[in-house]
Amino acid sequence: MGLPRLICAFLLYACCCCCRRAAGVPGEAEQPAPELVEVEVGSTALLKCSLFQSQGNLSHVDWFSVHKEKRVLIFRVRQGQGQSEPGEYQHRLSLQDRGATLALTQVTPHDERIFLCQGKRPRSQEHRIQLRVYKAPEEPNIQANALGIPVNSKEPAEVATCVGRNGYPIPQVIWYKNGRPLKEEKNRVHIQSSQTVESSGLYTLQSILKAQLVKEDKDAQFYCELNYRLPSGNHMKESREVTVPVFYPTEKVWLEVEPVGMLKEGDRVEIRCLADGNPPPHFSISKQNPRTREAEEETTVDNGVLVLEPARKEHSGLYECQGLDLDTMISLPSETQELLVNYVSDVQVSPADPERQEGSSLTLTCEAESSQALEFQWLREETGQVLERGSVLQLHNLKREAGGGYRCMASVTPSGVILSPPWMAFKERKLWVKENTVLNLSCEASGHPRPTISWNVNGTASEQEKDPQRVLSTLNVLVTPELLKTGVECTASNDLGKNTSVLFLELVNLTTLTPDSNTTTGLSTSTASPHTRANGTSTERKLPEPESQGVVIVAVIVCILVLAVLGAVLYFLYKKGKLPCGRSGKQEITLPPSRKSEFVVEVKSDKLPEEMGLLQGSSGDKRAPGDQGEKYIDLRH
Repeated sequence: MGLPRLICAFLLYACCCCCRRAAGVPGEAEQPAPELVEVEVGSTALLKCSLFQSQGNLSHVDWFSVHKEKRVLIFRVRQGQGQSEPGEYQHRLSLQDRGATLALTQVTPHDERIFLCQGKRPRSQEHRIQLRVYKAPEEPNIQANALGIPVNSKEPAEVATCVGRNGYPIPQVIWYKNGRPLKEEKNRVHIQSSQTVESSGLYTLQSILKAQLVKEDKDAQFYCELNYRLPSGNHMKESREVTVPVFYPTEKVWLEVEPVGMLKEGDRVEIRCLADGNPPPHFSISKQNPRTREAEEETTVDNGVLVLEPARKEHSGLYECQGLDLDTMISLPSETQELLVNYVSDVQVSPADPERQEGSSLTLTCEAESSQALEFQWLREETGQVLERGSVLQLHNLKREAGGGYRCMASVTPSGVILSPPWMAFKERKLWVKENTVLNLSCEASGHPRPTISWNVNGTASEQEKDPQRVLSTLNVLVTPELLKTGVECTASNDLGKNTSVLFLELVNLTTLTPDSNTTTGLSTSTASPHTRANGTSTERKLPEPESQGVVIVAVIVCILVLAVLGAVLYFLYKKGKLPCGRSGKQEITLPPSRKSEFVVEVKSDKLPEEMGLLQGSSGDKRAPGDQGEKYIDLRH
């Protein structure tokens, strides 16, 4: 056959096909897309046959279910009367709408298929309906890896598992970290999902998040979200948030002393070792021997906690902490810290047992040992009267009435100075910030001599002296991506040492108050905005509706009118002389001439006079007179 004959045969075949379709030959015309009906599991599906609309009241209609291209007769309609065929639909079908609608009750996932109504008279026609079935999954259940994840893991480790039960069709799972969706990343983030078909036809979805974590993920919040569809639209449910233990090596060890501030004999003092690793290393605390200058290990009641109770002056000295990482067997030392336990002891009075003749003179001298400068007072034992301030008491022209007891008290001078290295209120702190904004940071330190503060980043810094031993430094700095990576350090230093505080910066979204993970973790996230959680519990997301501004405008107008009327009334009363407004009634509060320059403060205390102004600890408590360094002497004839 030549080429012209082939072309002619093809054209002839095409013309025949077009003619047959135009003539309406059965089975040759393209069938239209089926009508879509959507219902939820357990509800009733209304299958409406459109043949009744085009041909009126049909007396002969058959209903079929089509599954895997196989038609099965399920219902017959004859003269408006319906009859179910034996089978799975025998007891769940009924007629409605005068025979035009077939109602299918207690819909299950197995009912998702095509249903077909076919009319026989006056000519054969059919109408197809695609039934879609939906079921919202149960609240997602999330379980975090309780064993923890080391940061040096070479492969992504299991972070958490999310399970969504009894949903249809299979829901989509999305993982979030700190409010931002996670995406797959080779060798970094992997999401492994699987599903199980229950006997009911519903699906149970299990999703496992695997990732390589970094140190900054120790506070990260992970949760999963299930996205699914219902006839009413798209919906979602969220799990609770979980954190995962993250293990990372120790990089820094330091000491902290409680209570903070001035210590005295008799206090309960705790010296505590701290480290920035997880799990913390094995700690040991040592004190420098003042004679040999060698470090001697102290006995601790707990790992890294040394309790001094009661504290004594012998406990003063230089302390150091050693942190031993049991995984790497590397020992890290802390900076030495001086502990000063203040004391007053060995109060001596000379002469010890004085005896004098009437009319003679007597000089009493008081001495004591202390860690600070002392203030001496002499009091009369019988009356508590302060006779002299100072270490020497001179009595002239003694009379019989001068016989009796005299007490010498030695106490720490309020202005006494303790030399100490810088002390800072915190070692580490996390701040939520917003990128490209100016951040105001503050750092406070105390010590003697008063320390100076320096920052490791450039910015506008200012320093304020709070008191002779405290200083406050503020820094205004622009939040940049580089600053988010490095953080900010402030260092306080004086002649006795230095101390450092670290400020970690993390992004926060002002509308959701959710930290941004892109700058603080090694996990990659998509570029979507932070996800909004509703009260932190699993719930369906609802889109917020715009608020009406009309109520606000009306309220503002009403307030302005009320203020205007009130102002008019006050002005009218003022003109009529009903309001004094400064015309009369003015009084000056005066004091007597001798009292104008005095500021009188009354102080009441249940302490005896000899108990006031004694050596105080960091918590402000006072020691009993017997512990403060006092000496009683009985002067007798």
